[in-house]
Amino acid sequence: MRAPRPRQTLAPRGLDEPHPSRLRDDHPERAEILRRHGEALAAGQPGYLDPGSGLFVLSAAFLADRGFCCDRGCRHCPYTT
Repeated sequence: MRAPRPRQTLAPRGLDEPHPSRLRDDHPERAEILRRHGEALAAGQPGYLDPGSGLFVLSAAFLADRGFCCDRGCRHCPYTT
């Protein structure tokens, strides 16, 4: 059995702001992605469906509650600076 990972410190940005290198300002679906993410945050849902791929994307709140970065490049990773 693995030992639990220590909690990490959150990056200095709000949970509603994705990591800049993982959702560019000029991304064609940025507004819709941010809208869906915002709705998931407000509803306390673990994530939302990406408008382009249909894949489930974890919300920053869900990832923050987990307590550590998984190093998989999550769009809304609240730990990566």
